[in-house]
Amino acid sequence: MANKVVTDEVKAQIGTRGEPRVYEIERGAIRRFAEAIGDPNPLFNDEQAARDTRFGGMIAPPTFCRSLGSGIPQVKLDLPGFRALDGGSDWEYRKPIQPGDRITVQSRIAEIRETAGRLGPMVFIVVETSYTNQFGQLCVTQRSTVIRY
Repeated sequence: MANKVVTDEVKAQIGTRGEPRVYEIERGAIRRFAEAIGDPNPLFNDEQAARDTRFGGMIAPPTFCRSLGSGIPQVKLDLPGFRALDGGSDWEYRKPIQPGDRITVQSRIAEIRETAGRLGPMVFIVVETSYTNQFGQLCVTQRSTVIRY
């Protein structure tokens, strides 16, 4: 590839963090989210029934994190126009999110790599987002890939 897009200057952006955002998790928000996605699981809807489970109360559905936005740092690239594709996400769940939790969401640029595509250079940007509770416990990690070309 003659003209590299991912230069040392671009690579220097790896590790850049977005502004953290803090969310107070409310029982009603969990219920409304479960209702919106059509999930009748009592863990997400019924506090009394959820108390008899190993969680001891309601928890948020795994996809609930999608409703918690993060400040994603912008990667400066020398590409004409702005074309991007969602390259997918991988999720790792460690600890359930429960009503009353204060979740801090923060994203960082984890990886930037380049490959040749039919239309020219393709840049893969991996953003890692952490969802941490008020006790400093990591609840969820999301790794999302954006493909710029």
